[in-house]
Amino acid sequence: MRLLSNAVSTVKGVGEKLAEDLAAMHILTVDDLLHYFPYKYDVYEIKPLSELIHDDKVTIEGRVVSEPSLTFYGRKKSRLSFTVEVENIAVKAVMFNRAFAKKQINKDDIFTLTGKWDAHRLQITVSNYKKGEAERDKTINPVYSVRGNVTNFKLKKVIKNAISQYGEHIHEMLPQGYLSNYKLPNRRNAIKTMHFPPDRIYLKHARRRFIYEEFLLFQLKMQMLRKQIREQTIGNAQLFDAEKTKAFIESFPFRLTQAQHKALTQILHDMKSPYRMNRLLQGDVGSGKTAVAAICLYAAVTAGKQGALMVPTEILAEQHFQSLTELFGGKANIALLTGSVKGKRRKEILQAVENHDVHIVIGTHALIQEDVYFDDLGTVIVDEQHRFGVNQRRELRDKGLDPDVLFMTATPIPRTLAITAFGDMDVSVIDEMPAGRKEIDTYWVKENMLERVLQFIQKRLANGEQAYVICPLIEESDKLDIQNAVDLYDQLTDYFQSNTNVGLMHGRLPADEKESIMKQFTENDIQILVSTTVVEVGVNVPNATVMLIYDADRFGLAQLHQLRGRVGRGDQQSYCILISDPKGEVGKERMRIMTETNNGFELAEKDLQLRGPGDFFGKKQSGIPEFQVADMIHDYRALEQARKDAEEIIALNLLEEDETYHSLQKIIENDLSLTEKLD
Repeated sequence: MRLLSNAVSTVKGVGEKLAEDLAAMHILTVDDLLHYFPYKYDVYEIKPLSELIHDDKVTIEGRVVSEPSLTFYGRKKSRLSFTVEVENIAVKAVMFNRAFAKKQINKDDIFTLTGKWDAHRLQITVSNYKKGEAERDKTINPVYSVRGNVTNFKLKKVIKNAISQYGEHIHEMLPQGYLSNYKLPNRRNAIKTMHFPPDRIYLKHARRRFIYEEFLLFQLKMQMLRKQIREQTIGNAQLFDAEKTKAFIESFPFRLTQAQHKALTQILHDMKSPYRMNRLLQGDVGSGKTAVAAICLYAAVTAGKQGALMVPTEILAEQHFQSLTELFGGKANIALLTGSVKGKRRKEILQAVENHDVHIVIGTHALIQEDVYFDDLGTVIVDEQHRFGVNQRRELRDKGLDPDVLFMTATPIPRTLAITAFGDMDVSVIDEMPAGRKEIDTYWVKENMLERVLQFIQKRLANGEQAYVICPLIEESDKLDIQNAVDLYDQLTDYFQSNTNVGLMHGRLPADEKESIMKQFTENDIQILVSTTVVEVGVNVPNATVMLIYDADRFGLAQLHQLRGRVGRGDQQSYCILISDPKGEVGKERMRIMTETNNGFELAEKDLQLRGPGDFFGKKQSGIPEFQVADMIHDYRALEQARKDAEEIIALNLLEEDETYHSLQKIIENDLSLTEKLD
């Protein structure tokens, strides 16, 4: 393996300048070069016209039967068209901005053309062309992501040299049993095939090998982290009073759903175990996660421990404080600790927390930091937005604390994504809504119906109800013709005039101003709140019954569903109105799906298919690995198999005890030590 760590400049054909260009592509070693796989493969396979699929990228071969026609339009733009005969059928070929090609195309020439196929017009929009017949033995062309002076041709040449020079030093990392059971090629052959595929079948199996390898390595790292966390945190068993906890549940003014019971059983089992809980509780908006959280906090109190509930905003902290104070009914001392609590009052609360006179603390993320000291913290519950990461755990450990941690999210995460993004956590799901909860009626309308929509909102306001109006941008943009919050605020203020207070909220406002506006809306001092998506994870306003979303096709399904979940929290029927005129099929499909289901898990699965995992969480979201070959949506079976295999490997201690797993062990230990350094 050491030879593969040699500098890329040791490969024949890589001079100083090329080495610099490759470094800019993060190719520093021979190993980096060998694993710099193509991002796509152009398949030049000539099929009969009858088998070509509309809008697909295809390759055809034909004889030119007309002189090419060249027309110019716009500035420096051109359109070149000619007719080729394919299977005695006239097919029109069109090329854009290739005026120079006119001199290369002559009547009766044979051309191989690759491009987008229009089955209705019998037309191909050419992206690549070549004079002469296609080379039947070279139908697959790997395409790399290149930059600067590095071309595909140059990169292929040095990769070929690297395989020739270093191929014998490519060692297998997977035990032979996996290669046999899953019929996977060995590593050396798979690398060669990825770069120089002889045919589709060989390429398919090479890709399968690296898909499984990437998933297995990731899942092993997750399981190792999980094991390390458990080994480092023995001794946090919370021996809660089961009878008192049961009586507490029975004191609720409602009955728990089966899904709540199931999730609660899993969480309480974790709390009772000697290992530190690291669990994700996911459930749709309104599914009753807060009730489950309250029970867990109460169980911790009966075990003689303290509990903490962290939320994203001060106003949400205040709402949780009020609702939990009512639920507990004096069974525990609850304190609210946010940035607004200052001076003498703050000192009193901090002292009471340190003395264990306070049992449960509710606040923003800062409550585990700075000058907050707990006497015996048993359970931390993190609600929305905050991934409770390495740094926070370290802060708690520095205070001598290692509590059970429950992370709650109202973003329904598809199972495939959950076991990948949260591979180091156990996952509980509340996938059932409480009885009697009214479904939100969702409508999709075009912008020409705005007047009717505003009249509908006016009727709701006349009943004493409130409305959210959401749009994507804060101020006018030259780039996108999208309704913006500032303009919309002015329009609605003018439309509703003096009898209605319209508020404006967006991400650029100072935090205290946002809190103030949200408070006014909560108390019905503002009847219409115009906002960007900052209300996506917001507060409970039972009186808000209308959610109007402008340019709704600009949002993903998960985000639209989160926004819709801001209404429907009271007794009245609630409505979500999507104003959108999408141009593409994906946008139209989103609108259709939103009007057909209120089930967040169904929506999340479809959103994942439409958008992909990166956009589902947002590009900055931690936890989603960048796989080079694998795709966790399409390759979910391999992902689940890799997780099962990883769990078995860790459970049986095979990395340490079986020498056939030592190559895997070295790679994982190197990656984990690098992660720790970065943290």
